[in-house]
Amino acid sequence: MAHTSAFALETRGLTKTFGAHDAVANLSLQVPTGSVFGFLGPNGSGKTTTIRMLLGLAAPTSGDIHVLGHALPGGLDVALPKVGALVEGPAFYPYLSGTKNLMRFDAADRFSDPTTRRERVARALARVGLSNAADKKAGEYSLGMKQRLGLANALLKPRELLILDEPTNGLDPQGTREVRNLMRSLAAEGITIFLSSHLLGEIEKLCSHVAVMSQGKLLAHGSLDELRSGASPRLILDVSALAPARKVLKTFRVSPAHTSRIPQGTRIEAPVDSTLDPAALNRALVEAGVQASHLVVEQPNLEEYFVGLTGERFDVAR
Repeated sequence: MAHTSAFALETRGLTKTFGAHDAVANLSLQVPTGSVFGFLGPNGSGKTTTIRMLLGLAAPTSGDIHVLGHALPGGLDVALPKVGALVEGPAFYPYLSGTKNLMRFDAADRFSDPTTRRERVARALARVGLSNAADKKAGEYSLGMKQRLGLANALLKPRELLILDEPTNGLDPQGTREVRNLMRSLAAEGITIFLSSHLLGEIEKLCSHVAVMSQGKLLAHGSLDELRSGASPRLILDVSALAPARKVLKTFRVSPAHTSRIPQGTRIEAPVDSTLDPAALNRALVEAGVQASHLVVEQPNLEEYFVGLTGERFDVAR
């Protein structure tokens, strides 16, 4: 029976300490049931450590974890059979076929039914588009095929939640598209997907909700729309003369954050609030004898917002 709680995953005050270092510090997450949830952060930000705790592979130093409505570690045997996972890249026997690899993994799962094993393996391979390569040795698989085989392993039984750690890491564009399309189809079936990644482009294309991590700490948490609306708009202004432009901006309570030389004069960038009237600002500049060749108020994109939070850039090319 599917769980009925609002959150497929929930943590409160989750902390993992190694010596004097907090790899994860006081992490409180809520992953809505049915969402595609992006767990975003630079490498080394604590994402994999968090996932290992969510799966019962590492014990937290302190804090609470609920998975599919069950408190861990007490509820592991009830919750984990409904959870599929791909953590730190799939490792397969290279000399065995895709089918035989999955048969072995399923046999090692004490919750699996051996009478349905062959049927479930064939169905999982078909689900990830590997039926034609089922008898091919895993050592001959491309990286994208290996990732899909890892996802097939996570789908050997009906799942309510998938926890995927960097599922497109190291893939070429074609492999990335294959895995991304598969995740979309799984999400369309109502499976909650918790997707860890350092690739902002991947998160934007797939996720409805996101949490941003840096150095073990949670910096932002919510739907993508909420995070976009939380970023402050900015003014970009190209002017012929900087000093009089500064005086005009001061009357509008705008403080330039950055200026740079351009062929037409000076570019000014400044944070503003939603009450700024660009037309009124332009009129005031003209009255002050300042020529403005460019004036726009824009919302920062997610990359800029997250860079502002973490101080680190994200890979957005994919």
